[in-house]
Amino acid sequence: MQDEKFLKAMFNASQWPAIDFGLADISREAQKLAGRLSISGVQPKLSLKLDKKHDLLVPTAEGGEYILKPQTPTFPNIPENETCCMDIAQALGISVPLHCLIGLKDNSLAYLVKRFDREKGVKIHQEDFTQILEQTDKYKGSVEQIARKIKEISSAPGYDTQLFFEQVVLNFVLGNGDAHLKNYSIAYRDSDDARLTPAYDIVCSTLVIPQEEDSAITLNGKRNKLRRKDFDILAEYLNVPLKVRYEKFEKKFTLLKEIVDASRLDQEKQERFLEIIQERLVRLGLGVTG
Repeated sequence: MQDEKFLKAMFNASQWPAIDFGLADISREAQKLAGRLSISGVQPKLSLKLDKKHDLLVPTAEGGEYILKPQTPTFPNIPENETCCMDIAQALGISVPLHCLIGLKDNSLAYLVKRFDREKGVKIHQEDFTQILEQTDKYKGSVEQIARKIKEISSAPGYDTQLFFEQVVLNFVLGNGDAHLKNYSIAYRDSDDARLTPAYDIVCSTLVIPQEEDSAITLNGKRNKLRRKDFDILAEYLNVPLKVRYEKFEKKFTLLKEIVDASRLDQEKQERFLEIIQERLVRLGLGVTG
């Protein structure tokens, strides 16, 4: 029943669509769209739409409904990694787009996410914080700069600042040291509706880059050796009440372990991921029981 609900929400269908190309075809498909498609990021990506007549997900330059991220030789198993992280975020009650792992024609796994900047075929104007802060380098900036702008821009600043704080904590807990300015965005539905977008592009970068920094942008002037105090200072600036700051993360290790154990990551990566989560929870003073 759950699968049926997911398929309806994700594809408006009762069965999984097929993908008629493999990992080796990704570069060729991307080249076909070169000059017409722009999805930022280093990881190879394809914009897809659903061909309902043939029940296929096909590459497209226009009207894309999904973004596909395949395997990459530089960082193996990133699709499994991102799916696991996004599943954890969803389980913790943090808003994320619909997503899943899906098999290509050669049976390699890819990460598929439904675009949240589209609604019934209409594009929703969206800006990430490199644009909003007029920055050219996505790694230059601070969490506080984003927070300040959210206070200024959001049509629901009290709510969005709390959501932003939770996203920042989530990235830390999951060992995502690559959450840069482009990984936070504002969606503008109309002139009176500017809101923080759901969390996206979450991976445990520490799992594949062991010496990864704690944070891609500074928090309390630091990128490393972050502690509970650094997050509390941010929370105080954002007026996030003490009782709700870490509510979504307290006594949740058992839940997180269940999700990691059920993921498609191999056992060695699962164990290492759990070690990272444990260490981060301890640093936040949240412990690992429960």
